[in-house]
Formats: sequence, structure tokens, C-alpha cells
Amino acid sequence: MSRSPRIRAWRRSPQVTVATFAILITLGTAMLMLPAASQTGTATDFTTALFTAVSAVCVTGLIIVDTPAYWSFLGEWVILVLIQIGGLGIMTLTTTLILLVRQRINLRVQLSAEAETKAWTLGDVRRAVLGIIGFSLLFEAVTAVALTLRFLAGYGYPPEQALYHGLFHAVSAFNNAGFALYSDSVMGFATDPWIILPLAFAVVSGGLGFPVWIELWRRTRTRRTGAGKRLSLHTRITLWTSGVLLAVGTVTTTALEWNKAGTLGPMSIGEKILSGFFHSVVTRTAGFNSLDTAEFQTQTLFVTDMLMFIGGGSGGTAGGIKVTTFSLLAFVVYASVRGESAVHVGHRRLARGVERQAIVVALLAIGTVFVSTLVMMTITPFTLDQLLFEVISAFATVGLSTGITADLPAAGQYLLCLLMFAGRVGPITLASALALRHTTRRFEYPEERAIVG
Repeated sequence: MSRSPRIRAWRRSPQVTVATFAILITLGTAMLMLPAASQTGTATDFTTALFTAVSAVCVTGLIIVDTPAYWSFLGEWVILVLIQIGGLGIMTLTTTLILLVRQRINLRVQLSAEAETKAWTLGDVRRAVLGIIGFSLLFEAVTAVALTLRFLAGYGYPPEQALYHGLFHAVSAFNNAGFALYSDSVMGFATDPWIILPLAFAVVSGGLGFPVWIELWRRTRTRRTGAGKRLSLHTRITLWTSGVLLAVGTVTTTALEWNKAGTLGPMSIGEKILSGFFHSVVTRTAGFNSLDTAEFQTQTLFVTDMLMFIGGGSGGTAGGIKVTTFSLLAFVVYASVRGESAVHVGHRRLARGVERQAIVVALLAIGTVFVSTLVMMTITPFTLDQLLFEVISAFATVGLSTGITADLPAAGQYLLCLLMFAGRVGPITLASALALRHTTRRFEYPEERAIVG
């Protein structure tokens, strides 16, 4: 299988991925520099246009200018198109990678897995791409309708404005981008469940990933026939870990900010829970904020850092190291503590290669965040809490900020651009390289153990 022309061609996919996103960012930057893209009718400077284009294509949501105040209708539509293309591109590339990795499994194991999970094969790439587009448009349409109706009935927006705002925020939410047409993001709707819950629905839907949704959809279709009784390991890990992290984020945020005057303090109990829940949702790399992040306590910022770093599901629009990576590392630690020679998850033995991939992805991400934070502390006057939050938000393509993004020096903003690009494209290229590269050594050296701990 590794010798087929198709596989050899797809081994170059990491380079193609980087080049494609770089070209899209270049085109977006050029469009945003047009005088017609700004409210004032003057050309936008290169740094602002580049930062906004990178943030949109990488579906992050960090901004250095106020989106509704600075960009014209054309500029907002350029941002919206970049978000949609960037989100679809990420889902398509990661889903194709999953299919490609499955195809490289030996035939006996692959047939067994397909009999159980109805997994797709490499020949279904075209169907997968069409499915991604269809699912994306469906979730975005449902969210857009809900938001449009609320803007019409609850806020008296004219129909065309309600539709535009509903569509923009639906696309931004499903793609986990976090761009908003309000200067305070969605803080003005913090206590309105008819706005907050549809946004949360779209964020979670996009963050779980297309492979999870297609498997759940197939399960509902085959339940009548008794087929597909067990979900795949990937889907089970994604659903369980996402649910646990969502609950942990809700409880910790609500508890830590319960009496804080600048955040949850003035709200009723129901409003506090709703706001805590939404903040936990958006830490999965969505970028919207219904609370003033700059007012958070240090403990809340730290919890948010951890949730942002983990991110969402593979094959979706979320960033971070992914919940599967985090969970697999936890299982590796658990097996090591028990002294087991192999890692078993959900009645399945984890491949050694997958363990190494999870460790490499996590350690490189930690190293990137550490070094970038150190550089930011050197070139800016802000505190460690603020800079660590900003760096993780950029690398995990979240988009949340304590309000310092626009005040960073140009060097700091360029560094954030690199982090957003690396955080969005890097895990894909790294996973591709690790999954598709297999080298057999012709000899091994004698074994020797080093002292650990």
C-alpha cells in the first residue's frame, strides 16, 4: 500500500497544506488592504490586514482593530469568506488524513474495524469532502435561522440586518472563529439563552469534528438493523473527554467567578450558570466571550489556559492539541503507573506509533508555548498571566484575549501570526508526517536504560 502512487503523492500533503494556507492568507491580506474594505475608505496597513487575514483563515478570532468599527461591509464579507474556506479546509484535510491512516492499517485489522464501525476507506475521500460541506452548511443554516429569528423578535433588527448578523455569527461559531459584529463580542447577550445557546450549539458541533458526526449519523441509520452497536474508539474518546472538560470548565469558571463584580457577581444564579457554561464552550477554541476576560481572576485564567491548550476534536474546526491526544496521554500515564507493557483503551490495544505521536505533538506544543511566552515577556511590558493567555489563545486558535492584542508591538503581533499559523497547520503537517512516515532500521544497538526521575 505504501508504494502506490496515490500514497506517495499524499505523502507530500504537509507541504501542500502549508502552501495552500499561505496562499489563502496572502490573497486575504491583499483584499483587506483595499480601500473599500475599511470604513474610512483608506488602505489598511499591512500588519493589520495580515493579522486579520491570518486570524480569519486559521479560524482564531484574535483582532487588533474593532471588527464592526473598522471594517466595511466588504471587509466583513472578506473575513467571513476566509473563515468559511479556512474551516472547510481544516476539516477536509484532517478527515482525509484520518482516512489515509486507516488505509495503511493491515488488511486483517482494517476489515475487522470496518465491520464494526463502518469506517470509510481511502476511496471515499470525495464522498467525505461532500459530506463535510453538507454537514457544515446544515449546522450553519440551523444556527443562522435561530439567531435571525431572535434578532428579529427580541431586538427589533430590520430583516436584512437580522439575517446578516445571524449568518455571520453562525458561520463564525461553527468554524470556531470567534469573530463578532459587536465591539464587545457577545457580552451584550450574556444573559440571553436564545442567543448564547445557539452559538454554543454551533461551537460544539464544529469542535467535535466531522468523523464523529458522520459516525453518529450512521449509527442512527443502522440501529434498526442491529448493526454498528459499538462506536469507534476515536468517537468514544472525543465524546467522553469533551463532555468531561465541558463540565469541568463550567463548574470551575462559575465557582471561581461567582462573586466577582466584573464578571458573574451581578448576575442571577441561572445567568451565572449560563455564562459559566458558555465560557467553558468557547475555550474549546471558539473565541467569543460573553464575560470580560480581562476581569478574570488569575485562577480562572489558568484554568482557561489549560482548556484552550487541550482544544477540541480531530477532524473539526477546533484547535489545541486535541482531546484525543490529551486522553491518550492520560491512558499512557495510567498504564505506566500500573506497570503494564501495553496501553489498552476501550477493549482495544493502542498502537505504539499512536503513543509516540501523542507524546511528540504534546511536547512540541508545550515547547512552542514556552518559548513564545518567553519571547513575549522579553519584548513587551505585560504580565506572565496576560502573555501566557495570549500565546496559548493564538497557538490553540482560540481567539480569547485579556485585551492586550492591539497594544502589542509589531514584533509581538507577527509572533502571534506565526503561532496562529503554526497552531492551525502545524498539527496537521506533524500528524501527517508521523502517520505516513515509516522507516525500518536495518540494525539495533544494544539496549541500555537511563535513570528516570
